[in-house]
Amino acid sequence: MKTTRGKVEEIFLDGSARISCPPGLIPTPGQYLQTQADGSYPPLPVCLFPSLSSPNGFRSAPPIPSEWTPGKSLTLRGPIGRGFSLPPSARKTALISFDDSLSRLLGLVSQALAQKSEIVAVCDTVVEGLPEIVEIQPLRSLPDVLAWADYAAMDMERGKLNRLEKNLEALGQAAARIEAQVLLRSPMPCAGIADCGVCAFTSRRGWRMICREGPVFDLGDVI
Repeated sequence: MKTTRGKVEEIFLDGSARISCPPGLIPTPGQYLQTQADGSYPPLPVCLFPSLSSPNGFRSAPPIPSEWTPGKSLTLRGPIGRGFSLPPSARKTALISFDDSLSRLLGLVSQALAQKSEIVAVCDTVVEGLPEIVEIQPLRSLPDVLAWADYAAMDMERGKLNRLEKNLEALGQAAARIEAQVLLRSPMPCAGIADCGVCAFTSRRGWRMICREGPVFDLGDVI
């Protein structure tokens, strides 16, 4: 894990930003950076997830702090946490967002296409910039998509785990064959340094810390 400098290069209408940073600090899909803007008040760090990466940085998933402006200098620490691991054998990949955006999963699209996997994106928001080969379905189609997929990457707030569990119960035995990972999001003020417990949740293995043990978990460890 490294600490270095970065900069806000561009801010987009969806509340995301293009961040420049050294290549070694670019998070993989599911990982995050702890960021702090110079002169910010109160001086609280922000956890940023990547959407799409480039050789000189990445586009963050929204939202970013409203006071950030292009040219703002940042202190960056990371990459932090466990990201997604797309299985080499995956040929039917589902990217599922239960919340506001598919952006935290977009980095998996190029990986899936590189190994000739079909892709279905599941969300209830407008998704722009996806290759035409990617099929888009609403969340109400989730049971059918999970029955089709051999790998699923999911993104949700910690409080929506019960909703996911109900969908899997409806699938019955079909859910048992799914290889899936879940990005759980929660406030993470300490970013794994202090074990403050704000991001803790109860799993089959007891209490887990999203900031340190995640934020990506295998589905069987949380449901």
